[in-house]
Amino acid sequence: MAAVTAHRHQDGQPDSDRSPKQDRSRATRQRLLEAAVACLAEHGWAGSTVAVVAERAGVSRGAAQHHFPTREDLFTAAVEYVAEQRSQALRELPTDDRAQTVAALVGLFTGPLFRAALQLWVAAANEEQLRARVTELEARVGRESHRIAVELLGADESRPGVRETVQGLLDMARGLGLATLLTDDTGRRDRVVAQWSRLIDEALTLPADPR
Repeated sequence: MAAVTAHRHQDGQPDSDRSPKQDRSRATRQRLLEAAVACLAEHGWAGSTVAVVAERAGVSRGAAQHHFPTREDLFTAAVEYVAEQRSQALRELPTDDRAQTVAALVGLFTGPLFRAALQLWVAAANEEQLRARVTELEARVGRESHRIAVELLGADESRPGVRETVQGLLDMARGLGLATLLTDDTGRRDRVVAQWSRLIDEALTLPADPR
C-alpha cells in the first residue's frame, strides 16, 4: 500500500495536527499586531495602550496580554511583523526596472510602518527598557533593507562607492519619510525620487567594455 504523506501547512504543521483553536489564536495575534501598528501611526506611543489596541483588534485585553505579556512585547513585535511583510513585498518586485525599485524603497519609509516605527524610536529615547529592544530591531531591519536593496538594484558592492550609493538611497528615503510626517509633499518627493533613480542607474551601470 502506498504511503500517505500528510499535507503540511506553511507553518510546518500537518493539517491533521491543526485545530480551530490554533487557527483562532494565530488570527488573534495577527489582528493585534496590525492594530498596534495602526495605533502607533495614528496616536503615537502615549496614546497606544494595550487596551486601545485590543479594542481596535476586537479582542479582550486579557487575550492581548496572553499573546504579548507587556506593552513593549506588543509594539516591538508589531513593527517587526509589518517590516517583514514589507520586506516580502519588496522581494517580489521585478528587478528589471530600477526606477520602480527606487520608488518602492522610498515607499518603505513614507507609509504607516515608518510612522509607527518613528513613534517607537521617540519612545525608546526616553524609555530605558524599550531602548535596547528597539535599537536591536532597527539594526536588523536596516540590514535587511540594505540587503534587499542591493539585490533588487543589481548592485555590485565589490565596486568602490557602490555600497555607499545604496546606503545613501536608503538614508535619502528616510529623510523623505520624515518630511512626509508634517506635510503632504508628494509632488516634490516624486521629483526627488525621479532624479535619484537617474543617479542610481548611472552609478550602478557598468561602463561599456572598450575592447
